[in-house]
Amino acid sequence: MEEYIVSARKYRPQTFDDVVGQSALTTTLKNAVKSGKLAHAYLFCGPRGVGKTTCARIFARVINCENPTADSEACGHCESCRAFDEQRSYNIFELDAASNNGVEQIKALMEQTRIPPQVGKYKVFIIDEVHMLSPQAFNSFLKTLEEPPSYVIFILATTEKHKILPTILSRCQIYDFERMTVQSIINHLKGVAEKEGINYEEKALALIAEKADGGMRDALSIFDQAASFCEGNITYEKVREDLNVLDADNYFRIIDLALENKVSDIMLLLNSLIAKGFDPGNLVLGLASHVRNVLMAKDAPTLPLLEVSEEQRLRFQEQAQRCPVKMLFDALKIMNQCDQGYRTSSHKRLLVELTLIQVAQLTQPDEEEPVAGRSPKRLKSLFRRILTSQPKAAAQVAGAEKRKIMEERRARRGTAPQGVKELRSEGVKELRSEGVKETTTPQTHNQKPITKKTISFKNISISLNELKRIPEQSDSQKDLEVDDKEAAEQFSQEDLERQWIAMCLRMPSQMSALSQRLKNLTPHISEYPDIELLVDNQILLNQILEIKGRIRVTMANALKNNHIQFLPRLAEGEEVRRILTKPEILKKISEANPAFAKLKEKLKLELA
Repeated sequence: MEEYIVSARKYRPQTFDDVVGQSALTTTLKNAVKSGKLAHAYLFCGPRGVGKTTCARIFARVINCENPTADSEACGHCESCRAFDEQRSYNIFELDAASNNGVEQIKALMEQTRIPPQVGKYKVFIIDEVHMLSPQAFNSFLKTLEEPPSYVIFILATTEKHKILPTILSRCQIYDFERMTVQSIINHLKGVAEKEGINYEEKALALIAEKADGGMRDALSIFDQAASFCEGNITYEKVREDLNVLDADNYFRIIDLALENKVSDIMLLLNSLIAKGFDPGNLVLGLASHVRNVLMAKDAPTLPLLEVSEEQRLRFQEQAQRCPVKMLFDALKIMNQCDQGYRTSSHKRLLVELTLIQVAQLTQPDEEEPVAGRSPKRLKSLFRRILTSQPKAAAQVAGAEKRKIMEERRARRGTAPQGVKELRSEGVKELRSEGVKETTTPQTHNQKPITKKTISFKNISISLNELKRIPEQSDSQKDLEVDDKEAAEQFSQEDLERQWIAMCLRMPSQMSALSQRLKNLTPHISEYPDIELLVDNQILLNQILEIKGRIRVTMANALKNNHIQFLPRLAEGEEVRRILTKPEILKKISEANPAFAKLKEKLKLELA
């Protein structure tokens, strides 16, 4: 049985012309050989599997060839070329710095530089993964690298140039290898498949090229794996099954569903992919890469940035025409945030589901305020329709509640303002019938006339002072309700004060100033179960009246009594009391309790 050799070794380039995807670099090396202007040290850097070590071997073979061709390639027939091909050359040395990174190995290598070549012109030292050398080994290597013998050439190869000392970099000619493009990998795989007699689908080779991520060696390894799985007939479906990669059709489908706001279909698709064993995090990363490609396909100048096959490029262009740029940009930001929080998330699937829901909402109908894919637009639109469809009913309920509160207030105090009665009986009727008038503002010829509603108070018999005494309610107070409408438990003044402080502590941060003021006020039970609050200034009273309904509901829920009425009012002159400072409070306690004053004196206590 013939010995099997993997494609990455069997089809390794033997000449500069065989190297794929590095034409600018190989041309530079060939010109240097032709002109005889060779440097004493070269540094080949770039990603894995792009031909760094291969080019170093080809270069070492050419500069030692006794009869190079006119195209600066090795002849392959001289003694030096045969010795290199048979791996018995004494002029070319290779060192793997990953496993030989100590000072002793480098010193042994430097000893070899003292011996001139017996056959050929140069001694070439190829050091692979040179960034793995220890700092001591670099320092030992530095002097020889700076002033080597005339017959010595160093070729260093690395995937991480930033880890090499600047003193080493400054002594080398640096060649940066490029990542292989998808198309160049596909073309090379086609040639290998034809030489091996393997049938293939171009879509399958494109999938292999995308999986290789710019490395030809990785692409050839995946090609061998796929060829074994497919038994000589490489198809797209079999390659996708063998590599267990997400089909690009899934990404196209997710974006199509997102354009139609079909969240439920996206959730079902996500569930089916997870059931097949795919990681949700990889799905988000793949979808982000897909959206990036769609964004690049929007404009012709950015089309070359798509490293996909020609068939896939056409699909990206078609989908890009249907996707708004803002939607693509916002989707990328949302998925980037998901990727940043994925590792630390305790519920990774939920995070991915929320991300896809947000992406699916980016093309919802226009809202009055920007939402950036974070709020449930469908619900907001629904609530807006309900409110706008029942404005009269809402106004009637609010008016009835306001009149009820006014009547209870008058009954409690025993007096009723003269103007309020007229407002409730005649004034309201006139306001509804005669007081509302429509005025039309003239506009330009290309604008629609704007109709404004104005209110006339000429027939309403009520003074400004009486209006001030009418408690106002904001819209946010009208819809508040107590949890248990039948609750009627007993409570004491102590219970009231305790729940009052608890309410102040729970107030949101944006109302911190108001909560501090409310802590300094003490509500009391006026006529059980009504709560009265004396306020010493009009400004604070106005602020309390704005949230009066919320305070009543909060206290009713806390004290479990739905019959509570909250009655804040401005304190009269004799009711205003000065708030004592802490030292004054301490002095007052000491005067009232001599024992406490004696204890304070003996222990030498001071007010903190």
